[in-house]
Amino acid sequence: MSEEASFWDHLDALRGVILRVLAGVLLVSMVAFCFKEELFSTLLAPKEPDFWTYRMLARLSEIFAVEAPESEFSVRLINTQLSQQFLTHVQVSFYTGFLLVFPYLLFELFRFVSPALYQRERFYLKRVVTGGYLMFLSGVVLCYYVVFPFTFRFLATYQVSEQIENQIVLDSYIGTFVTLSLMMGLLFELPLVSWLLGKLGFLTSSMLAHYRKHAWVAILVVVAILTPTSDIFTLLVVALPVFLLYEVSIWIIRK
Repeated sequence: MSEEASFWDHLDALRGVILRVLAGVLLVSMVAFCFKEELFSTLLAPKEPDFWTYRMLARLSEIFAVEAPESEFSVRLINTQLSQQFLTHVQVSFYTGFLLVFPYLLFELFRFVSPALYQRERFYLKRVVTGGYLMFLSGVVLCYYVVFPFTFRFLATYQVSEQIENQIVLDSYIGTFVTLSLMMGLLFELPLVSWLLGKLGFLTSSMLAHYRKHAWVAILVVVAILTPTSDIFTLLVVALPVFLLYEVSIWIIRK
């Protein structure tokens, strides 16, 4: 985009970016909608007792000779509204489309703003965009294989009395999964946020190192809230990557 471009030229270019991204999200969402069986078999897998995470936990318990949580459990999802299953199908398809098209969104935004940036600024922006997306995906993957399965199993099987049977609504299952995935994805942006704050002069590596013990306690509290299970193994499995992210943040700022 030339430097002589007017405000309306920029606005028209931005409109083109938005339309292309929306078209991409719509197209990929429609494709995801057509693969209903594959989409929901993946999404609903963590509720099954033979899910990979539960089998791995049982195997690790045998190796280290520790008592594992009860491996057999049964949770039945129900639907209470006439249109909810169809609406859930549409919502999940849209979330999938947005997640898959997000790299293209970042590419379009980068192409839109890059003419106004210096070469060094474009270099840093590429690193921020690429690193941020990969870190977010890492958080989502950790949520899918660790945080959500243990959280779901604990909450779905918890009973205040044997007289009360749990019947989990589909909307609650999907909402919890999306919320936890978003939280873990954002939590994994810690190194990126720390790097930006460091570049702006609001944060230093010595400051993070000084408050390391306080941060570790805070991380344990946050992880305990995200994974309300009763075993220390799950807590450590989730907390360890976050500890590493904190240490990576110190290293990145120091560079």
